[in-house]
Amino acid sequence: MRCPFCHNADSRVIDSREADEGATTRRRRSCPACGRRFTTVEEAVLAVVKRSGVSEPFNRAKVVAGVRRACQGRPVDEDQLQQLAQQVEDTIRASGVAEVPSNEVGLAILQPLRELDEVAYLRFASVYRAFTSVEDFEKEITELRERHHRGGTPPLPGLQLEPPVPRRRGGGRSAPAGT
Repeated sequence: MRCPFCHNADSRVIDSREADEGATTRRRRSCPACGRRFTTVEEAVLAVVKRSGVSEPFNRAKVVAGVRRACQGRPVDEDQLQQLAQQVEDTIRASGVAEVPSNEVGLAILQPLRELDEVAYLRFASVYRAFTSVEDFEKEITELRERHHRGGTPPLPGLQLEPPVPRRRGGGRSAPAGT
C-alpha cells in the first residue's frame, strides 16, 4: 500500500480489524520510509453486470426502490424493505463471486419477497418475468396455492387464494326464468 504522505510504495500493517459486521477490514499501517501512520479500509466490491454488459457496484437502494414499487399500498414498512435488501445482498455475497448478472439479483429478490407479501411478490414477478397473459398470473397463483397446501406459509391478508363462492341474489331464492 502506497504511503499517502511520502508516496513510498511499501507500508507495514500494524493492526487489522473487521468492521461493519465483517463487510470491511480496517488496517492501521506504518510507512518504513517516513515513519508516519495511516489507516486503510478494505471492502470487497460486489458488481452487478447489466444486460447491456455494463458493470456497476451493487446498490442496495436500487433493490429497495424496486421492491417498494411492488409493495405500494401493501402493509410493508421501510424496516422490512431494508431487511429484504440486506437478505438479497447476503445471498448474492454468499455465492462467492465478485460479479453477478442483474437477473441473479432479481432471482434473489423473489423468495424473500414471496415470504414478505404475496401480492407484492406477484407484482414484482409479473414485471421481472415479463408476464404476457392472464395465464401467466394464473400459473403463478396456482403455484402459491400448491405451496400453501403442501404446508408452506399461510396466505397473507389481501391475497385471496381460494376462488370466491358464488352468491345468490334476492334472499336466497331463485326466480323462475322469464318472470
